[in-house]
Amino acid sequence: MDSFDGVFEFVAVAESGGFSSAAKVLNCSTSHISRQISRLEQRVGCSLFARTTRQINLTENGVFYYQQCKQLITGLQQANEQLAQQQFNLSGTLRVSAAGGFAENYIAPALMSFAKLHPELSIEIDFNSRMVNFVEDGIDFAIRYGELHDSNLIARKLISRSMMAVASPEYLAQNGMPTHPSELKHHNCIIANNDTWSFLVDGTKQGYKVKGNWRSNNANVVVSACMQGLGIAYMPERTFDSAIEAEQLTPILKPFWSSGATSWIVYHNRQFQPLRARLAIDHLLQHFQDF
Repeated sequence: MDSFDGVFEFVAVAESGGFSSAAKVLNCSTSHISRQISRLEQRVGCSLFARTTRQINLTENGVFYYQQCKQLITGLQQANEQLAQQQFNLSGTLRVSAAGGFAENYIAPALMSFAKLHPELSIEIDFNSRMVNFVEDGIDFAIRYGELHDSNLIARKLISRSMMAVASPEYLAQNGMPTHPSELKHHNCIIANNDTWSFLVDGTKQGYKVKGNWRSNNANVVVSACMQGLGIAYMPERTFDSAIEAEQLTPILKPFWSSGATSWIVYHNRQFQPLRARLAIDHLLQHFQDF
């Protein structure tokens, strides 16, 4: 059984990218991680990591050993969880990072229903669009919208929503109705996530640079500004449901609306996710399956 000493530490270092990060994941000291890795390398008879003053990388032998060890650890965790599946009570704290009107209006209620199923579990939702450090901030997973740029993260598609461009009747009366996305350069646009809006023109997606004097990363604020006549807004269609129904906003440029406004569940590493996080993710995926 001594051959398993250091294996968990080794996998943690390989997946978190450093000794200190692995120590945070495993809730132990950095010196403990270092000792376990050194003993493991002595036992297997080769170097598993190439160390420099600035970074640490797997050696060729390390890559092979990591792939084998990861399968063993995954199998062990799954076996343990399957045995306890029928009699567990989720506890501890689930920490989620989210942002935007979709998260406020739909993600939060979905997590509330999950909380009702597990009354001993605490849930913290941080409504912030900043990039989070999953290890240092203790975030189990994040809800993100649009294109993802960090290839080190694991992303699961939650939902894709159709886009909609709208303006208030007051704004259109004063500034006219645009008939093509290219005309947006002559209009005041309310900017949410970015200032390049994608539309379908002749069957292909094209980006149009827009500008305006109001910007907010909160969807509810964007809707309110649009209803006040401050300009044209372009966000996922369901964001405007209430305002459209109340005839406070008017859909425009409908033939050019793009699809594929995707929301993602993003997390650092499946391997070390606690059961409460995996079950919460599964709950969200099932909840939005037929959204």
